[in-house]
Amino acid sequence: MGLTEFDARYGHFVFILVVLAFSFLVALILKFMIGRFVRISSTKLKVDPTKLKFFKNAVDFIVYLTAAIVIFKSIPSLNSLGNGLLASAGVLAAIVGLASQSAFSNIISGVFLVIFRPFSVGDRVKVGQLYTGDVEDITLRHTVIRDFENKRIVIPNTVISNETILNASLPGEYLCVFVEFNIALHTKDIDKAISIMQREALAHPLHVDNRTPEEKRKNEPVVVVRLINFTDSAMTLRAWVWTTDPTNAFILKCDLLKSIKQAFDKEGIEVPYPHRMVFLQNQNELRS
Repeated sequence: MGLTEFDARYGHFVFILVVLAFSFLVALILKFMIGRFVRISSTKLKVDPTKLKFFKNAVDFIVYLTAAIVIFKSIPSLNSLGNGLLASAGVLAAIVGLASQSAFSNIISGVFLVIFRPFSVGDRVKVGQLYTGDVEDITLRHTVIRDFENKRIVIPNTVISNETILNASLPGEYLCVFVEFNIALHTKDIDKAISIMQREALAHPLHVDNRTPEEKRKNEPVVVVRLINFTDSAMTLRAWVWTTDPTNAFILKCDLLKSIKQAFDKEGIEVPYPHRMVFLQNQNELRS
């Protein structure tokens, strides 16, 4: 190997290292700047951070892809290799298509999630019938959901795009909590039980008044309680109680179930238990 050829290869090696180091530095700076902008925008301008965070996750892919193109185009030997690969593009496309079909599907699904926004980072969602939690991140390939046990659920974007999404964090919307109680079928003063449920709901600090101006003008109750069902031994009362967010909704319902049961016991409202009647036939009658 001549000295000139050695110098050329050494120069190419140094060039590759410089391009990769420069790419790493550029990606690091861009991600830092985007992260800083996301934090400032989210707190001061109240901008949805989902799109910006998604772009931040795509920075590495874009920067290193550009670096690879620069390296292949700048080094003659690699350039000829690239041309040879392009000459066999039919075979290469088939191999890449089969190998990366799932990856590209996830990327396209991730782009659609960002554009159409069925949910955003920070929203509380239920994915299908299996997963419930807060959206923590949306990447090129997957969505990360943190559940109530602080576990991270990593769901491919193609999977989450094909599921039914229940989003409980739509901005500006209150949540309605159903609080249901069964009272004994022989209860005579149903209105008393209704008033107890309304009183306990109104006394809770997390409830909100979600009446429309028209409903306020008509002096309709803040908490509506109705008799919705009969069973063999009970009547079912349901209260519609409104609050601000999913966390408060869970706390509100738990507290009301406890306080209403205690109030029913104090006021003599019976909560029925399952009853079963057993008839025993006389053994003498069976023998006859």
